[in-house]
Parts: sequence; C-alpha cells; structure tokens
Amino acid sequence: MISEEILPPYCGVAMGDVVLVQTPDDFARALAVLSRADVLGFDTESKPVFHKGQASNGPHLIQLATDEQVFLIPIGRGVQTDEIKAILESPTILKVGFGLSDDKQRLHAKLGVSTENVLDLARLLRTEPRCDVGAKTAVAQFFGQKLQKSKKISTSNWAISPLSDKQKQYAADDAQVALRVYRAWLARQAAAPEVAADLPLSDTP
Repeated sequence: MISEEILPPYCGVAMGDVVLVQTPDDFARALAVLSRADVLGFDTESKPVFHKGQASNGPHLIQLATDEQVFLIPIGRGVQTDEIKAILESPTILKVGFGLSDDKQRLHAKLGVSTENVLDLARLLRTEPRCDVGAKTAVAQFFGQKLQKSKKISTSNWAISPLSDKQKQYAADDAQVALRVYRAWLARQAAAPEVAADLPLSDTP
C-alpha cells in the first residue's frame, strides 16, 4: 500500500462553489437546489468542549454537498428548522458521510431531526468488522490523493460568525469528499456488481 504521506494533495472544493447560507433568501435558494438532489454529501461541525463533564451544544454548522456546490448552513441564523428537517428526514434523498453517529444524535437532540436514508461510508467501506474507514483513507484509496485534515481547524470555534476561509474550506471538503467517494464507489461496484449485492444501501436504523 502506498503511504498517504507521499501522495499528491487533494485539491478540495473551489471556494466559488461554496455557499455560506446567511439570510432567509440564501436558505430558500439552497433548499431549492438541495431538494432536487438524489444524493447529498453530509456532515456537521460542532464547537468543541475542553472540560470534563461539559456537554456540547452543537451542531453549529450543517454541510450539504451536491455534485456542483456545497452549502454551509449555520444553525440558528436564518435556518427554518422544519425546512431543514424536510431535507435531512427525506426518504428519497440519500445522505452520505463519514462517521455520522454523533452528527445524527446531536441533530436529534438540538433540532429534533431524525435523519433518514443516511449511509455512513466509514461502515460501508469496511474491509474488516468494526474497522471503520476514514475520509483520509478513502481519498487515498479512490483518488490516490492526500486529504489534509487540520486538527487546529477541526477543533476551532464553529459557533463564531463569520467563519474563517479555512473553516469554510475544511467544512466544505468534508461534505464534498463524502459525495465524491460515494460516486467513485458506485462506479467501482458497477464494474463488479456481485460485490455490491451484499452491501447495504443505507444504515438508517
């Protein structure tokens, strides 16, 4: 196996394709695009906690990616809960991402969202039981590239406004990578359909 350290970098989402949803009009336009999708890359970000016993009040940001754009939706700033629930609970729009268990739990606790039709790629891409596959490993395997995952950015304050350009890039890449990996996985399965037959389409309970 080629070491991830010597792979070329994953270029990420062009910032011109990242939409930060800031107003009700932004949100309406985002929903119009998202509601037409068959599959969305999905992730959330939460302000980290650093003290024992301190509970997170996240998520503070929801990321949803189509094949063309990534929408960054700050929670509590112009977001209509019922409308975002319609996307996340839609049985016809598949949401794909990596390690989504905490995201789903926090969305339910904070917004009452019961995500449906969700596929956790960390579980889908397992080659051994209980051995989840992370986004960095998946990008290396499918694209031969190294996904940069800055711990400094991942543990930054996602509740602030405005988000920094580095935060927006990090958040957008997380959602877009999931969708790109899923599309690449589908293409690979099309060449070997007997492998795909035994794999789940969704991990929704």
